[in-house]
Amino acid sequence: MAETINQWAVITIILSGVALLTGVYFIRHGNREAHMRAMIVASSLATIFLVLYLTRLGLGYEKKYIGPNRGAYFALLISHIILAAANLPLALGALFNAYKGLKAAGNLGNIDLPAARGYFNKHRAWVRWTVPVWLYVAVTGWIIYLLLGRWGEVIKNG
Repeated sequence: MAETINQWAVITIILSGVALLTGVYFIRHGNREAHMRAMIVASSLATIFLVLYLTRLGLGYEKKYIGPNRGAYFALLISHIILAAANLPLALGALFNAYKGLKAAGNLGNIDLPAARGYFNKHRAWVRWTVPVWLYVAVTGWIIYLLLGRWGEVIKNG
């Protein structure tokens, strides 16, 4: 069961990364509505991933890396873990400001209202950090998954 949960976790985080890139594309092309929808999907899928990942860990399913270049693997893993931990508050800050801005604006057509503009400016400032961190965490997560698929040994905790 834990292996199936693990596979679904990987699927959800891959789809989350695709939705994130889609959202970036939409906002760069001025489509605020599609951007908002893509980012809600990306955030929802990332949340599902986190629940699945923590469930898998709770079941005691882990893989130990037994392949070559362990130093490089652990450097990748450590950077992934640190930035994954940082990504949650970054994403929450971005979502909070987008929500508050939308609430102040009433709709996406009014984001230049003075009551909303400050929140959207803060949202933009947060995402300048959040998007690259989120993408790094997603891509390194996929790489770690592939490396463990090739050179991982299942260990049972508990």
